[in-house]
Amino acid sequence: MDVTDAAALDAEELLTAYAARQLTPLQALQGVTERIARRNPEINAFAVMNPEALNAARASAARWAAGKPSGVLDGVPVTVKDLVDMAGLPTRRGSKTTDTAPAPADAPLVRALRRAGAVIIGKTTTTEYGWKSPGDCPLHGITRNPWNTARTPGGSSSGAAAAAAAFFGPLHVGTDAGGSIRIPAAWSGIVGLKPSFGLVPQWPLGAFGHVAVAGPMARSVRDAALMLSALAGHDAADPFSLPGAPRDYLAGIEEGVRGLRIGVLLRPGFAAPVDADGLHALEQARLALREQGAELVEISPDLPDISEVFTKLWGIALARVADTLAEDQRALLEPGLLAVAERFRATPGLEVMRAEALRVQAAHEMAALTVDAVLCPAVPHCAPLAEAPVPDPVAALWQNWAPWTFLFNLTRQPAIAVPVGVNAAGLPISVQIAAPLYRDDMALRVARAVERAVG
Repeated sequence: MDVTDAAALDAEELLTAYAARQLTPLQALQGVTERIARRNPEINAFAVMNPEALNAARASAARWAAGKPSGVLDGVPVTVKDLVDMAGLPTRRGSKTTDTAPAPADAPLVRALRRAGAVIIGKTTTTEYGWKSPGDCPLHGITRNPWNTARTPGGSSSGAAAAAAAFFGPLHVGTDAGGSIRIPAAWSGIVGLKPSFGLVPQWPLGAFGHVAVAGPMARSVRDAALMLSALAGHDAADPFSLPGAPRDYLAGIEEGVRGLRIGVLLRPGFAAPVDADGLHALEQARLALREQGAELVEISPDLPDISEVFTKLWGIALARVADTLAEDQRALLEPGLLAVAERFRATPGLEVMRAEALRVQAAHEMAALTVDAVLCPAVPHCAPLAEAPVPDPVAALWQNWAPWTFLFNLTRQPAIAVPVGVNAAGLPISVQIAAPLYRDDMALRVARAVERAVG
């Protein structure tokens, strides 16, 4: 293994190099920060850097020198999305309406990262309150795609995706309420896992708390599994946090797909758009899984129109965000967010309850499928231009941003975006793999099989 460019190494490779004394966490941090200094000015992936990262790397280096690493990520550089509280740094949520004061305490997942020994190098950019898929916000401006800086990396976990693709560390925390991990992962050519709801504890919960999760973004499926092993686990601060002992999500990940029954989903409750690149990526993954011994079958679950269901829940959540702000603060919100909030703020309570009932119906229909995993597109097209106008955000939500991702937020299933190559323009193409609720291990296992074959 070549360790001369530490920033180019995955998390597993860094840990192997630390154990072999080929590299130290200090050297890894130096390699990453040097790359950030060179490339971040054009990419704009960070909301704020962590001034304590150097001390954390020194402490980790001392532990490795003593042969006593403290956790599964000891010394690995990671980032945290700026929707998540980290003690000592502000949580700005991409918005001029937020407090500049440092957060008083760590969110549960940040505590988990510290216990695992991770070196948190900074907080990454997000769209304002995580509301949309293009990767810009009023507070920090435009985050750009390292593959082509004229393009967006996607959002709302825009900085996390861009940082992973630019080799600003191997592991990154994103959040996902309708596709905000998987969309930027697909547009940025990385791996992004939306875990099962409740698996990774969160607090405080945002406006999308009933469907949103936090999860890993990385350059490989194995690194995503490694990070999930550190993030997952019960925390009493989150009332939805699942009980259970910590587990190693790398266990069984190389078992392959022989004998598995995988459903190919072409209609997720409505006529979701997908272009020729997306269909090509889907066919590549389908052939790769079949060649490895899986049975591929087309599935047609009896789903409600989930584009209508999710749009309503999304719009109501944004109305809630706006209504928590004073009038002078609301004027600072991005016009598109404010327009959606105004459109949905008078939604009757009975309509809200109907949308929630349909969400549960969709979850029931997906749970009734007799398949081990589901294969479908991740996004309707490759990364759009970073400065493309969005005249109608509501239409963009289900036409251009999240038509293939928000189903699995409604059903709360695990789902992962995996890159399978590039198109003729040199932009990444990806597929999405979902698994039954709480079978995150299966989603990772099938994704790893795709990655081995065509990633």
